[in-house]
Amino acid sequence: QVQLVESGGGLVRAGGSLTLSCTASRSILSITAMRWYRQPPGDQRALVASITLGGTTNYADSAKGRFTISRDNAKKTVYLQMNSLEPEDSAVYYCNADVYMGGSPNNFVTVWGQGTQVTVSS
Repeated sequence: QVQLVESGGGLVRAGGSLTLSCTASRSILSITAMRWYRQPPGDQRALVASITLGGTTNYADSAKGRFTISRDNAKKTVYLQMNSLEPEDSAVYYCNADVYMGGSPNNFVTVWGQGTQVTVSS
């Protein structure tokens, strides 16, 4: 079964920190790009950060200087270290990844995790 499982969400006070993890199932052969998105209540899902297989990162303006995305390819895991959290960061955080499914060289699909709730109190 091809799946991503997030963990690490929770309730934290403003100014605090959390680290989210997202691990791919063993059945996944190979992963290229990995990303974190978030979706606040009543709002659209938006990209927070991304990281390529080689480690090149990109961040939304709201995340720059506060969040750090990283990955452990051997563990098939992507992390999101979040510092100086603000109430506006409260959202369900989702990871996704471009996963190689085997067969033809271009057989990649984008897989989503189930999401983890982050709530920042003021």
